[in-house]
Amino acid sequence: MANILVCDDERSICEMLDISLRRQGHRIETVQNGLAAKNKIDGALYDVIITDIKMPNVDGIEVLRHAHKVSPDSAVILITAVDDYEAAVEAVKAGGASDYIRKSPGLVDEIKLALNRSLEKLVLSRQNFALRRDAAARNSLDNIIGSSLAMEKLKQTVRTVASTASTILIHGESGTGKELVARALHVCSPRATESFVSVNCGAFPETLLESELFGYLKGAFTGANQNKRGLFEVADSGTIFLDEISEMTLAMQVKLLRVLQERTVRPVGGTTEISIDVRVIAATNRDLEKAVVENLFREDLYYRLNVIPIRVPPLRERREDIPLLVNHFLKKYASAAGRSILRVQTASLAALCDYDWPGNVRQLENTVERGVALETSEELHVELPAERPKARAAAASADGALPAIGSDLTLPQGMDMENYVAGIERSLLQSALNQSGGVQTKAADVLGISYRSFRHLMKKYEL
Repeated sequence: MANILVCDDERSICEMLDISLRRQGHRIETVQNGLAAKNKIDGALYDVIITDIKMPNVDGIEVLRHAHKVSPDSAVILITAVDDYEAAVEAVKAGGASDYIRKSPGLVDEIKLALNRSLEKLVLSRQNFALRRDAAARNSLDNIIGSSLAMEKLKQTVRTVASTASTILIHGESGTGKELVARALHVCSPRATESFVSVNCGAFPETLLESELFGYLKGAFTGANQNKRGLFEVADSGTIFLDEISEMTLAMQVKLLRVLQERTVRPVGGTTEISIDVRVIAATNRDLEKAVVENLFREDLYYRLNVIPIRVPPLRERREDIPLLVNHFLKKYASAAGRSILRVQTASLAALCDYDWPGNVRQLENTVERGVALETSEELHVELPAERPKARAAAASADGALPAIGSDLTLPQGMDMENYVAGIERSLLQSALNQSGGVQTKAADVLGISYRSFRHLMKKYEL
């Protein structure tokens, strides 16, 4: 199904194409002059524009130029009542018409053939865009390295649920490989030949995220010089992966909820809905149930996303997979660096297996990559990562940098625990603000919480 605009100053042509193309399941709009066609192109996204060349005032060549400028992804099919070589050459110079068809008794059949050719090109173009944007989109279960019981259960879950169309929410700490699981779900699904589009919801401000996901029309905001399709449209018939879904603002959560309910998107600045057929996979490294309780995440959206939950275990829960991962990364980076490193030193491997890996597989990969870069022998010697700032802060707290409450503390009768804890939270917030010079993002880092959580607590305690 495609969005098609038909422009011809002959009403009969418009009506004939409207009837015949609607029967094929396409969405059709018709106008009878070039100016109206230009206005329509400014206000909506069309897959294909079919326009007559010879029209009074604004002709088809001008419509073609305007479409090429404002909506370059749209295919344009030109039709004419007479052979006009000069018009055909002009059409090519103006931006390249997809097809040039002379009006004849077989016009409808020729239009259908030209339309099919244009749509095939559009599908290939969008698939190529998705592949360029995410070149590794065809990873499979083979790329999820691990033979532990936890990983075998994870792989079996992927095989079982991949064939469904249900929305999936992947839970897991940072660096555990949630995106690899999402890719595997796509590759093992019936949508494997279609696009896999990945977007990090925490990487965009709210306004940019909306236009990135849903697209926008020319003039929707400053800098919107042409129509652009959103990633939900790019992923049509395929899969969209929404990483760090917990970082999405409440306002954007409302808009995403509507997309999941209606299965339509509305570009920024647009007035019409565009139907989509997309499998949605989301991921988070945060406790969304807690975020719902704290009013940081919408409960209705949580249940929409959490249809099938999948948990990716942290590396410390599957230490038996560490030797496999180390050897995999050793081969990968030694080959890339042109190094002849044959094995890992026994003591280094034992130390790697004993380490807790707070950054999970990503941290282990970075550690091996660094070791390969520094190694000069045939045996890899690896130094364990330095302690993280949060770990040092926790140790400092244990040593008395922050007041600790012992189990032997004598509590007053009738103590109001809620107010007591609130007072501690308020003091911590104020101390973090003082320490960071009033910069809230730095204060949030000091406390080890997200900026959104910090703002929520600031509002709660009226700071």
